[in-house]
Amino acid sequence: MTALTIRDVPDEALAVLQARAAQAGKSLQAYPLDVLVGAAARPTLVEIAARAEAEAGASLSSLSTSDVLSAIDDARAGR
Repeated sequence: MTALTIRDVPDEALAVLQARAAQAGKSLQAYPLDVLVGAAARPTLVEIAARAEAEAGASLSSLSTSDVLSAIDDARAGR
């Protein structure tokens, strides 16, 4: 595991982190670590969009022209 040092934390932010760490019963080192690990575990909107685009592209590439035309015909028939 690699160490991380964060410098120049604004006093107001530090006070909030200290209060939240105390409320959570954690040290000032453990609380931000949990916050960072949680943030790293959640995908960003850009990552979600890229994943969705890749999945859509993969599913679209497996469709034939007749599949698309059949889906259009089915949708028109359902009107």
